[in-house]
Amino acid sequence: MNKDKQLRAFLTNTVLISTLTLTISITSTAQAEVLPVAELGVKIPLIKKPTTRPMTVAYVPVHQTYYIADGGLAPMGSEFEAPSSKSEIHAYKQDGKYVNSSKPGYDNRSIYFNPNTSKLETLTYNISSGAGFSPNTGIYSIELTESGELTNSSGEVMQFNPAFGDAATMPSYDAQNNRYFAKQERSNKVFIVDPKNREKIGEITLDFTTPNVLHDDISDHFIAYTGIAGNELVLLDVDHKAALIYDLSGKFVAKSELPKDMKLRAQNHYNGTGYANDMLFIYHETEGEFGTYCGFKVVK
Repeated sequence: MNKDKQLRAFLTNTVLISTLTLTISITSTAQAEVLPVAELGVKIPLIKKPTTRPMTVAYVPVHQTYYIADGGLAPMGSEFEAPSSKSEIHAYKQDGKYVNSSKPGYDNRSIYFNPNTSKLETLTYNISSGAGFSPNTGIYSIELTESGELTNSSGEVMQFNPAFGDAATMPSYDAQNNRYFAKQERSNKVFIVDPKNREKIGEITLDFTTPNVLHDDISDHFIAYTGIAGNELVLLDVDHKAALIYDLSGKFVAKSELPKDMKLRAQNHYNGTGYANDMLFIYHETEGEFGTYCGFKVVK
């Protein structure tokens, strides 16, 4: 009798485990779907004029705060001052409420939260030194207060590295594997960079034929890394108002349509993008007094 009970208990547990495994499998599959139409997740109306051009967006979960980095002002100095860029970084709560701004002194290109160091980090223009040596070039950590407000203090993470390729690239960070994906300008090439190496560790050739796009249709310097298997890379198609999703081999997976009434400008080819909090961010310059950053869910 006891053996029968044990057998029934074993079979019951086996069925429960199988059901749980199937549920997890189905959930994982559902999470990897490309949304045919992008879903608006958040809007951040800018409450002050950008110092130059908004570049990219980061999100720090513990503070529930977005950070928008301006870029475009090269570090300048004098006989009395060390070289420093006047480009600012701005903080907004996840409901869009403005927090504060700072001027840490960098010509920002990519800003992101690094969970490995629990730091907000910025990657500057000319990270590769492709445009010649310049001061304040590399990757830097931006100091935050305990409540997540920006400060003007920062620390050096890494100096320039030629592996990043183009001077204007806006790389995305893969925290799990500690590597970067650096889109190369006027091309379908993406360099894979390990910050410990001075040469790229890989190169991805994106399929432009299947989605029928040319290099001047799409974001010139930025490609997003999602961390979602099979749908790892997201490229903004400015001219056709869509997000193009690729895997790590460069294979085109699908596209997610953006609102057709969005008025994207020529500058959206070069900046005003980002990927944070599982959303693709696009700077909509014509919305609001100083423009609005719109976050779209394109893969889930």
